[in-house]
Amino acid sequence: MSAFPEKFANANKAAVEAALGYSTIVLDSAEKLLDLNMKVARSLLADNAKTARALVEAKDAQEFAALQQSVAQPAIEKAVAYSRALYELSAETQAEMQKFVETHMAEAKKSASDVMENLVKSAPIGSEAVQAAVKSAMAAANNAYENITKAAKQVADITEAGVASAAAHVTSTKKKLP
Repeated sequence: MSAFPEKFANANKAAVEAALGYSTIVLDSAEKLLDLNMKVARSLLADNAKTARALVEAKDAQEFAALQQSVAQPAIEKAVAYSRALYELSAETQAEMQKFVETHMAEAKKSASDVMENLVKSAPIGSEAVQAAVKSAMAAANNAYENITKAAKQVADITEAGVASAAAHVTSTKKKLP
């Protein structure tokens, strides 16, 4: 009986470590996002100041229109670059979280399997039907997790293809502009 409190303490310790690990991933991602947004904000401020100065110095309507048109293209390119960076950060975070969850799910499966083994060893005679039902439920939960993981991967792949397609479309559209 003394093994149960130790196993309980180990399970709690593992849960705390998992929560800390997950929190670290989330905070690292937030820090990267904040850094990206600060760089973009600084760049936008510098670009807008430069554009405002150039527009104020325009001598006629044609020069004004030409300046506006020359500013549009770099703005589109920067918007696409920002979207790409944002997507890459999101994909990186998602991959880290998926790896984290997979690692902890493997540990949880092993732990549940060990608990199930111990229960089977100490189960009273005649409880085979209950044992079979529990094993079946565990197998169903494992299958559901695997299906969810596959579906999440497919969604990530589709999203990545969509982002690549959108970036290619914007790039080809910008080449067509005068």
